[in-house]
Amino acid sequence: MAFNDLLQQVGGVGRFQQIQVTLVVLPLLLMASHNTLQNFTAAIPTHHCRPPAEANFSQDGGLEAWLPRDGQGQPESCLRFTVPRRGPPFPNSTDANSTGATEPCTNGWIYDNSTFPSTIVTEWDLVCSNRALRQLAQSLYMVGVLLGAMVFGYLADRLGRRKVLILNYLQTAVSGTCAAFAPNFPVYCAFRLLSGMSLASIALNCMTLSLEWLPIHTRACVGTLIGYVYSLGQFLLAGVAYAVPHWRHLQLLVSVPFFAFFIYSWFFIESARWHSSSGRLDLTLKTLQRVAWINGKREEGTKLSMEVLRASLQKELTMGKGQASALELLRCPALRHLFLCLSMLWFATSFAYYGLVMDLQGFGVSIYLIQVIFGAVDLPAKLVGFLVINSLGRRPAQMASLLLAGICILVNGVIPQDQSMVRTSLAVLGKGCLATSFNCIFLYTGELYPTVIRQTGLGMGSTMARVGSIVSPLVGMTAEIYPSVPLFIYGAVPVAASAVTALLPETLGQPLPDTVQDMESRRGKPRRQQQDQQKQMVPLQASARENGL
Repeated sequence: MAFNDLLQQVGGVGRFQQIQVTLVVLPLLLMASHNTLQNFTAAIPTHHCRPPAEANFSQDGGLEAWLPRDGQGQPESCLRFTVPRRGPPFPNSTDANSTGATEPCTNGWIYDNSTFPSTIVTEWDLVCSNRALRQLAQSLYMVGVLLGAMVFGYLADRLGRRKVLILNYLQTAVSGTCAAFAPNFPVYCAFRLLSGMSLASIALNCMTLSLEWLPIHTRACVGTLIGYVYSLGQFLLAGVAYAVPHWRHLQLLVSVPFFAFFIYSWFFIESARWHSSSGRLDLTLKTLQRVAWINGKREEGTKLSMEVLRASLQKELTMGKGQASALELLRCPALRHLFLCLSMLWFATSFAYYGLVMDLQGFGVSIYLIQVIFGAVDLPAKLVGFLVINSLGRRPAQMASLLLAGICILVNGVIPQDQSMVRTSLAVLGKGCLATSFNCIFLYTGELYPTVIRQTGLGMGSTMARVGSIVSPLVGMTAEIYPSVPLFIYGAVPVAASAVTALLPETLGQPLPDTVQDMESRRGKPRRQQQDQQKQMVPLQASARENGL
């Protein structure tokens, strides 16, 4: 395959690559904010029942007379006295005032607005009997992410990465802004679903468009850069949410910048590798010459011609014309093998990640500090992951990150509940390993699939990750059987998935495959090299025996 040589000829990592990759990666700062936005926009402040409108506090004994207390002496959140309670209950009394009979909060709730002046919970009373609706909003967002990964992953392979990115930026900007002005909860959920669809595609196309414009030796660096930008986005969300606590203002603040991303995305240059895999050699030539001019390699660009490209990319043009459909992932044996193995890795990483994040809510600190801790854990973890990915390879990094994460979670399941420091440390270590796994699986998947179906493959992988994030809360319900059961399940799945990594080929230092034939030849190359080495050893061993060695 000569495409990597063509990239080097037009400048390698030149001015164009540096500018476009920066502009493509920049929106990921706010994508991290959208993914965990409901930690703040749907926060549940302290609340209690609102007394009846006709209540007379001066006669009733004040607000406290209407509020029953729980076992810890705090006001009940979802109940109030039917009549104000002026004294202790008397045994065997049927008087409501004496026994303290209670009823649901028929007149609404009073919220503590000291930390969160306004959230979707306080605006639409998503508490008590309506508490499940709060989770519904986040679930619908994840459903949108799942749909977006499937739909836009396919469209990106059919229409190109640039066109789909432009559409996704506009969709995120419009749907996010509309969510900030939603008049009711159903409308808010609908726009959050649309935001999830577009943000899933932005994440996938960001990785693909960057990989396809970069030489082999820089791909791991860019993959790690994308992971760090996402982690920095978690820090950004903590600061922005603290400065702008009102949920509508916060929703608007993280959505409006996508209008700017939409405007400058028109200047993106489509992947020349995608053009060639689509059989558009004329557009491939035009794109490469334009990049050469931007990189200050005008003379090298003028040397390119249709004949040069046709000779260099002869195999790609003869084997890779047309676009493969998603059904090819199951129809073709080589692609089916990749699809099944990678699906397991995507599912296990997301399943354990969201299961662990839910378990990390036990920090007895501010929610803003928790957000910072989550982001801080990723920084050293992704640095270590980058060093392993770039030196030992993708396969060892993927296997080790899943295995270590699973072991941390399993060990956490047998640690006594009173050992909070040990349990928290193991949880943080496991979360860091899963963040590294996410970083690696994005890069690994993009390098394993051929160009003609790369975006579809990434989309299906992301779909399996979303399935894992949806199933994860359901597994948490098994805690009713035994408190540690969820941890054993969350830990066993990544440990089992780490073994699947052994069935995948290594991609360190290998060019991106453009066709299925390229992918199959890469899988067969190590076996052929091993056979050739064995054949070469035979005469050497014979010669050694002749010389008495």
